[in-house]
Amino acid sequence: MLQVETAIASGDWDPDIDWAALASRACAAALALTPHAAMSEAACLAEVSVRLSDNDEVQALNAAYRGKDRPTNVLSFPMVEASHLDQIVGSGDAEILLGDIILADGVVAAEAEDRAIPRADHATHLIVHGLLHLLGYDHETDDDAECMEALERKALAGLGLPDPYALEGRRLTDG
Repeated sequence: MLQVETAIASGDWDPDIDWAALASRACAAALALTPHAAMSEAACLAEVSVRLSDNDEVQALNAAYRGKDRPTNVLSFPMVEASHLDQIVGSGDAEILLGDIILADGVVAAEAEDRAIPRADHATHLIVHGLLHLLGYDHETDDDAECMEALERKALAGLGLPDPYALEGRRLTDG
């Protein structure tokens, strides 16, 4: 079973949006397209933490863990090696903390405005992107980026959202 814990830690996140439901849908849509899809119905509990924060916190984390002293849209911190996921899921009723996804409100808002899309849609894309990182996907090479972007497009289409890469005309970066 997939459980998504969502918290608004700081920042200007619209209180009229059900961020917990949005994060749960985004994570489920992404997970369903991966070889780990069975995790959503397995006896084990797979937990993801989605933290909605501000630019300052994300900048501090980005500096501390990635050596990049600037805010970025999304950070992902996997807690399990992707190569071990199948073993853990197959072991029965284990509890798996997949990891943390953290979004920065100022960067998300600016990017959404720049792309002329709703902030919630952009946040959904970033959560899908973050969940894929937790499952071991990356975009370090062109082939890896194409694979990851294809999964993102498909997950977002399943949620009724347009192709974010067609809208922006460039790759999403984790700065």
